[in-house]
Amino acid sequence: MAWDFETDPEFQAKLDWMDMFVREKVEPLDLAFPGNVEPYNRKNPTYKKVTAPLKEEVRKQGLWACHLGADLGGPGFGQVKLGLMNEILGRSAWAPNVFGCQAPDSGNAEILAHYGSDAQKAKYLKPLLDGEIVSCFSMTEPHAGADPREFKCRAWKEGNEWVVDGEKYFSSHADFADFIIAMVITDPDVPVHQGASMVLIPGDAPGIEILRNVGIGGEPLGEGHHPHLRYNRVRIPEENLLGGPGQAFAIAQTRLGGGRIHHAMRTVAGVKSALKMMCERVLSRRTQGEQLARKQMVQEKIADSFMELEQFRLLVMYAAWHIDKGHKAEARTYIAMVKVQMAKVLHDVVYRALHLHGALGCSNEMPLMKMWTGVPVMGIADGPTEVHKVTIAKAVLKQYEPYEGLWPNEFLPTRVEEARAQFAEYLEHEVGNQ
Repeated sequence: MAWDFETDPEFQAKLDWMDMFVREKVEPLDLAFPGNVEPYNRKNPTYKKVTAPLKEEVRKQGLWACHLGADLGGPGFGQVKLGLMNEILGRSAWAPNVFGCQAPDSGNAEILAHYGSDAQKAKYLKPLLDGEIVSCFSMTEPHAGADPREFKCRAWKEGNEWVVDGEKYFSSHADFADFIIAMVITDPDVPVHQGASMVLIPGDAPGIEILRNVGIGGEPLGEGHHPHLRYNRVRIPEENLLGGPGQAFAIAQTRLGGGRIHHAMRTVAGVKSALKMMCERVLSRRTQGEQLARKQMVQEKIADSFMELEQFRLLVMYAAWHIDKGHKAEARTYIAMVKVQMAKVLHDVVYRALHLHGALGCSNEMPLMKMWTGVPVMGIADGPTEVHKVTIAKAVLKQYEPYEGLWPNEFLPTRVEEARAQFAEYLEHEVGNQ
């Protein structure tokens, strides 16, 4: 089973248009509006003025929200096509917003599409898909990280309402989200896979407290848009329980699998960018009497970076192909594989590029240090690397059986004895002729 390595000419033309459009009209937004939050803050009046004409061009090309089906306003592209698109979109923090596929909104839209009521879809889903509002996915907790077995944020029924009480950490963009999808414990007396649920909380619901805003490393303390939240007995209508009690894990897989593969697809773009900067640098600078690119240790860095990039890109596309083919077990394993690999590849290539730029690479006058701070984020977002390695190992082990008896199946004395018995007639003949 393999991807056929070909892109049909019609879709390649779309990719060529995207490449030009992102380079000429979208990437400049990263320079003019460089903050981490600007692409997400719909409440900033400048946002609509800047993005509306760009979004209209994307819609005219039929490339808006391509991960969604026609019933939700998208073309319903498969993951292989989305992978090729995200190699371009990943070059710019603004591009996913301009193309209607930004996280966490893309995943939250899929949850609402599957589990939301008609009223919820009218109030939240349509404006979310139109890029008019943003949302938040509120899962991790200060003491527990992403391990739901340790979650303490609760929700219980009182009359025809659910009451949500507890704390969440790193609830990105909750400070200006119009709605929040939160994972809470609705039944603490059963295993967490049966007792965890998803709830929809309006962003302006009374009782939502921002204890402090959290930023990414390098941002000033107290600033940022990944809040530590307290839900202080927040009341929501009973219909705001999405999918029914105990359905959180099933609902989460609606968004997390796609989110992980799309992170990996965009990481390909980041690694390509780092390799480009690395190659341009070593071709442009001289040291110790010759071009930096002629140094063997530099050539080793270039070769290793290119090989790692190509291996990772093929792994990502193979995972996308498994998803498109409906190979659920294989897709789960390969999504875990790319989730593990993307932090490592990003780490290795960005570090080499940064190192070969010397002091300039460490400065704030190149994008490499900002890319470097994204490395640990990629190892944590959507589940820590270690969890995914366990998933991979379990899948691999299912393909094998323990051997019987004292010695391994490849124990050479036994294998040699079996082989000699198989060819005994010929071995005896050879001995007899000597």
